[in-house]
Amino acid sequence: MAKEKKETGRKLVAQNKKARYDYHILDTYECGMVLTGTEVKSLRQGRSSLVDGFVQIDGGEAWLHNAHIPEYTQGTWTNHSARRKRKLLMHRAEIDKLDSKSQETGHTIVPLAIYFKEGRAKVEIALAKGKKEYDKRQTLREKQDTRESNRAIAAARRRQRATAARAQQR
Repeated sequence: MAKEKKETGRKLVAQNKKARYDYHILDTYECGMVLTGTEVKSLRQGRSSLVDGFVQIDGGEAWLHNAHIPEYTQGTWTNHSARRKRKLLMHRAEIDKLDSKSQETGHTIVPLAIYFKEGRAKVEIALAKGKKEYDKRQTLREKQDTRESNRAIAAARRRQRATAARAQQR
């Protein structure tokens, strides 16, 4: 009998970078998803999109809406619908907390990433508050400033190494 090799670590499938740009992330949660077999196979091929996705609490259950998991190419009549709503597996206390917080003005629940953790499909969701336009500009400005300072530091180190190498040659 051949032993099955168990997956370890975290394999990222899809990421919602726009969510971090559009929202202030207040709290993050990791939860499982109820998926069909063809959805898992499609995810294992690394094909998914969370761009329009959002989470809604309905009847005491968390549901992921508009997450695009394309149909499995080798699937038959058992294939899944690409944009169906998917149930999220979370503890009752977490769901209640998210529900009460998301009722506040400006708060929403957005998916950040879909990944495999030890062979199981997981989704990272976040309680988020929408950013204003000036907040988005400020975030871009901070990102540019850190990028420029890192470039300047790297250039200074290169110059320092070059002068040290020239001094050694003499």
